[in-house]
Amino acid sequence: MNDQMKFPMLFLSAVLTLVGVASPVQARAAEAALVDRIVAVINEDVITLYDIETLLRPVVQNIKAQRLPPERELQALTQVRAEMLNNLIDTKLTEQEVKRYNITITEEEIENYIRQLKQRRATTDEQFRGILAEQGMTLEEYRKEVKLQLQRTKLVNREVRSKVVVTEAEIKSYYEKNKAKYGGGTQYHLWNLFVRLPAHASAENRAAAQNMLDEAMAELRRGRPFQEIVRLTAERPSAVQGSDLGLFRIEELTPRLRDAVRELKAGQYSPILETDFGFQIVFVEEIKQTASRPLAQVETEIQDIIFRERVDNRFVSWLSDLRKRSHIKIMGAP
Repeated sequence: MNDQMKFPMLFLSAVLTLVGVASPVQARAAEAALVDRIVAVINEDVITLYDIETLLRPVVQNIKAQRLPPERELQALTQVRAEMLNNLIDTKLTEQEVKRYNITITEEEIENYIRQLKQRRATTDEQFRGILAEQGMTLEEYRKEVKLQLQRTKLVNREVRSKVVVTEAEIKSYYEKNKAKYGGGTQYHLWNLFVRLPAHASAENRAAAQNMLDEAMAELRRGRPFQEIVRLTAERPSAVQGSDLGLFRIEELTPRLRDAVRELKAGQYSPILETDFGFQIVFVEEIKQTASRPLAQVETEIQDIIFRERVDNRFVSWLSDLRKRSHIKIMGAP
């Protein structure tokens, strides 16, 4: 890494000015050049340090607010930067495919998306602008993000979802293998927040992943609803992901999750749990006593489960193939 990158921008600018090496204008030009350094080339597009720093700013602020020991803070920042670059590469590739297929989004589609989002959150226009301001965004910037998100959704529908088929035999097979789930009894409606890690992740990466969930845990303790945090992870680039897992009987869970969920009441969340795929926090939205359900009653639900799993797997495969067909060059660490 360039030695200049070891210094924060403001410190570098101040030093140059104080010692008389450069005028303020030259210092600002040097700072701009440093910030605009190209960190990756993706076919005909580039990703600059500025792109990464812009997206990272709220995440970095949250990590620094935790007042972690310097070594742990560096680990967290290093992992977040690497994951942000990886996410930006995927975003550039999908944007290029959007252009290739000339996928368009109307102003009406953007308005409908934002209106539905505000309705789900029961927020006024003023409250919604306030939420965006907390994330360092204007409404116009958010509209651009929504447009890109809707374009990517159309792309995925075209390249992935339209090619996934679920047969009656597969639905029946799933039902037979999961009779415990549909046999009635106590069921838990679960949500989770998680940071995924490879099986042999280093101790440094594991510590960084836990630090990121510490940030989510702090939001929960401040009173932010679990479901809202999950939805925010879907709308902003983040290593922390979340999902509505649906209903589970306690017997369907892994031993680690089973022990944690048993201790929770409706509306409570677990501590940070280390699991086979990384770290996660589990939230119990509701505990239900359910009756046995025949196949005809759950056929659509099972079809959706299988379909989503197939789409997720096919999307990962499609994105991997897209990367292989593309020219991607990393120009040093971000």
